[in-house]
Amino acid sequence: MVKFRWFPSIVVAAALCAGLAACESVPPRQQFPELTFEHLPKLNLDVARIEVARAYKAPGAKPNVEHLFPVEPAAIAERWARQRLRAVGAGGSARATVVQAAVVEVPLKRTTGLRGAFTTDQSERYEGVLEMKIELAASGGRARAAVTARTELSRTVPENISLNDREKLWFQMTEEMANKLNVLLEREIKKYFKAYLRPGG
Repeated sequence: MVKFRWFPSIVVAAALCAGLAACESVPPRQQFPELTFEHLPKLNLDVARIEVARAYKAPGAKPNVEHLFPVEPAAIAERWARQRLRAVGAGGSARATVVQAAVVEVPLKRTTGLRGAFTTDQSERYEGVLEMKIELAASGGRARAAVTARTELSRTVPENISLNDREKLWFQMTEEMANKLNVLLEREIKKYFKAYLRPGG
């Protein structure tokens, strides 16, 4: 399970006002705890090095919204690989690749007319996918084994949701997908990389 780590709030310095212009304070973006896997046991692989790569390229524009998340799904997947995988061998390599880490915003149909004025509809649905592949190779580059884990998640929001609540939902989506990916990857590694796992935590 992903563990939270809180950091002190960021101090926001007030900007100086010029002339008689009124100062307008900009509300600081809400702070979220760090998502970490450091509290979990290491998965010790019989390889000399581990590479972490990102094959997925975020479009950076709608309907994709993962770039707006407090913590991008791709970043937390990379963090999982760096914090849970450990190289303890003398040769060979492992490569952990973020294959997919997209979240798409889908507009939902709203109630129209007089009834719509008194109805709070679900206005958007967020569909997330997080997928990672881990490959083991011998010193000469010959493939040894590979595992892939993929998790999908869907959440809707009401039309009157605040920005803060939307960001909270996005953070929760990242956390939930990360937890599911962690469980799936650990299960697949212990099943298919059994010959390349070494004891230790």
